[in-house]
Amino acid sequence: MVVIGLTGGSGVGKGFVSELFLQRGIPALDTDKVSRAVCEKGSPCLNELVSVFGEEILLPDGSYHRKKMGEIVYSDPVKRAVLNEISHRYILSACREWLKEKEKEGFPAAIIDAPLLYESGFDRECDVIVAVSASRETRISRITGRDGISEEIAGKRIDAQLDTAFYLLNGAYMIYNQKNKTREALLSDIDRILKKIGVTDADEEKA
Repeated sequence: MVVIGLTGGSGVGKGFVSELFLQRGIPALDTDKVSRAVCEKGSPCLNELVSVFGEEILLPDGSYHRKKMGEIVYSDPVKRAVLNEISHRYILSACREWLKEKEKEGFPAAIIDAPLLYESGFDRECDVIVAVSASRETRISRITGRDGISEEIAGKRIDAQLDTAFYLLNGAYMIYNQKNKTREALLSDIDRILKKIGVTDADEEKA
């Protein structure tokens, strides 16, 4: 089974691209959802985070206070690195188990949908990496519309993330998901990539 890492910055429309891969018979695991799952109330991951950062990262009911944690690590790269080291360990373990299940189910390929694919180190466990990109203008428009933040804040978020050049230099296939790009054009890009990496079974899912 081919393990595909799907990545890209905020506002590139990665979730939609992931849905299109599914239309070609390629399942995807959203690591944002995994992140929430591994930090559920009483989980080993949350207990470890509490042991390091204290009970202030808990809400009154004992669940994870993500906003408070964000405030703690926002301006402290050392604490942010500790948070990532702990949480990524649990997230990647869940990803590996999911991939084993998909392989047993006979899928020709499976996707790990991870914004922090390179930062977590999971890129080294992928056979292929596909990065989704879009123009700065398109990304800002999507982010402000989705999150209700200003263009300035959206721009700062983009500036803090990896750029298209990084993905190209690190061997990723690129999908450019501009605002006016059609579903059919994106599917064509996906088909081209799947053909190049030898996932021929994907053709059976074409509409």
